[in-house]
Amino acid sequence: MNRPSPASTVERADDRHRYEILVGGRLAGLTAYRDHGQQRVFHHTEVDDAFAGRGLAALLVREALTDVRRSGMRIVPVCPYVAEFLKKHEEFADITDPVTPEILRRLRAELRTLT
Repeated sequence: MNRPSPASTVERADDRHRYEILVGGRLAGLTAYRDHGQQRVFHHTEVDDAFAGRGLAALLVREALTDVRRSGMRIVPVCPYVAEFLKKHEEFADITDPVTPEILRRLRAELRTLT
């Protein structure tokens, strides 16, 4: 018998520079970002194996990108998952900026200081 899965919610966790998807109150996945001026640079997305196959990554990224639009910012898809999502969802094309070598350099430098 199939039981309905617990409700999922997406929350922005600014202190951790990421959006999180929670299922039944449990962290199921995240998409990480860094802000550079008016650009939100997405660099990593993951969903815990225990929650795989439920479409949670797509829901997470859609909600994150919708939040970016509401905030008046722009999307930079360094993360391969976010880049693929954007290819299939042209409704975000008007707020998407290309990944440039300068963005990659700044992102690498910023992430390196965290380790």
